[in-house]
Amino acid sequence: MTDRDEQQRQISFVELDGAVMTALLDGDLAAAGAEAGVALTDFFLTDSALWLWRYRLGQMAGDPARAHWCGRLAVCGPGGEVVGHGGFHGPPDRGMVEVGYAVDPAFRRRGYARATLTELLRRAAAEPGVTTVRASIRPDNVASLATIAGFGFTETGELWDEEDGMETLYEIQLRTRAS
Repeated sequence: MTDRDEQQRQISFVELDGAVMTALLDGDLAAAGAEAGVALTDFFLTDSALWLWRYRLGQMAGDPARAHWCGRLAVCGPGGEVVGHGGFHGPPDRGMVEVGYAVDPAFRRRGYARATLTELLRRAAAEPGVTTVRASIRPDNVASLATIAGFGFTETGELWDEEDGMETLYEIQLRTRAS
């Protein structure tokens, strides 16, 4: 991979606010894109995406500060194509945040998931209150396991997720937690 290839995969984020998520839940892709300032694809209207927007809106209603942490559009390249979305499940909890990201199928297998994870880790490291980043991955999710490989995540346990079933937990320590 050349430096130019790497530059083309660099991700920037556009924060998803309640207005964008509401427009998506209404099925109005044009309004959501206009509100976000970027063109969106039908990927943002899939069942799993709609579930996520509904869930995030509920979180934000209970705690508006979550908006800063939860939803972001992953934008790549000079044309500003939206290749997916990513963020954290919420603000730090005892110094830990959990990453979540998805890449539009039209952009998969081109390094965008790794680029999105790279940017999420950079953002987490820039936040003084974050000491640890967690990823929870189903054991059969080969693509996600390959994505986190090489970042320094270590397996720390398992947990049952109501949506996804059994997941393996992986964590990376960014800094030690102040006592």
